[in-house]
Amino acid sequence: MNETSYTVRDGIGTFSFERPESRNALTFAMYDAVRETCSTLPQDGSVKALILRGAGGKAFAAGTDMKQFRAFETAEDAWAYEERIEAVLEAVERCPVPTIAAIAGACTGGGAGIAAACDIRIATPALRFGFPIARTLGNCLSVSNLARLRGLIGHGRVTELLLTARLVGAEEALAAGLVSEIVDDADVRAAELATTLSAHAPLTMRATKEGLRRLKVAGRVDDRDLVALCYTSRDFKEGIEAFLGKRQPMWTGT
Repeated sequence: MNETSYTVRDGIGTFSFERPESRNALTFAMYDAVRETCSTLPQDGSVKALILRGAGGKAFAAGTDMKQFRAFETAEDAWAYEERIEAVLEAVERCPVPTIAAIAGACTGGGAGIAAACDIRIATPALRFGFPIARTLGNCLSVSNLARLRGLIGHGRVTELLLTARLVGAEEALAAGLVSEIVDDADVRAAELATTLSAHAPLTMRATKEGLRRLKVAGRVDDRDLVALCYTSRDFKEGIEAFLGKRQPMWTGT
């Protein structure tokens, strides 16, 4: 079974995560499919907007499939993973057409990162958005990911969200500017919005997107020591096994 799908209809591309039985938990192949779709999107006007969504109606994407982390042993493993994720998110940001995240239900971890990299986010009332890694895995977000979130909802709210490891609901997300609309059917509204955008000046939209992207990366810093600290720790191994074993992790700070 394919883990993702991509279709184009009436000039609107739709990319779907297709693992509803796992709340669309993201495999490396799924991440790579996002990057490939966004980085190779034609610029001849045949695709005017791109919708990203999750199949099943219960989750946009519930983060990285944690079984893939069991093979991590070294700092190089961690850096390679974060570089892979950054390439995906940068491809979303560099996508030459407007991107719309149609979020139904859970949008956490890597899924939340992809949604945050999109130009516009709309959600259903069932939205649960966040990065609960302080109580699940014990890893960390890259500085570039932190910068994306800070640009969306502000320094203080990002700090509180990550330290408490809580998930944001729809009304709070709307009030914070994280999403622009709460709708009963995210797919229908995303299609309407994509149709509206497809009638706008493509170069204006492309220049606006790229200008804002450049502002985001202007102050990029080296975070490899922080990534290695978390991903090579005993706590990270414990977090993986505790999550997969459906038990509470026993943190040691090592």
